[in-house]
Amino acid sequence: MLKKQLWICSITGALAVIFGALGAHRLQPLLSNAELSTWETAVQYHFIHALALLVIATGNRNYKFLNWSFTFFALGILFFSGSLYFLSVKSHLGIEQTGLLGALTPVGGLFFIIGWIMIIFHRTGK
Repeated sequence: MLKKQLWICSITGALAVIFGALGAHRLQPLLSNAELSTWETAVQYHFIHALALLVIATGNRNYKFLNWSFTFFALGILFFSGSLYFLSVKSHLGIEQTGLLGALTPVGGLFFIIGWIMIIFHRTGK
């Protein structure tokens, strides 16, 4: 499990750096202030939770609730940050309708919240 978690940490951390640099250097002249702000929010949450994944993976001794927390943080990055990345650039990709994609952002936020709550259960021994 640790090897898989470290692999996920490496990929998500690297992507956070790549997306941060992309937003700062390539997308800044293309995006509106609102779109750029959304992109930056996605990067911020991506980074925070990539680091949380690393802390869990390196300190994890196969604890059930920490593994759940890891899973929910990873899903949160995918759904929350991923949907915000897409929503930031959709108009530049010629996409006007997002369908259910906009609903993925709060689902990803909920995954982040659940991940943090799983840590509470770990600490209280439940």
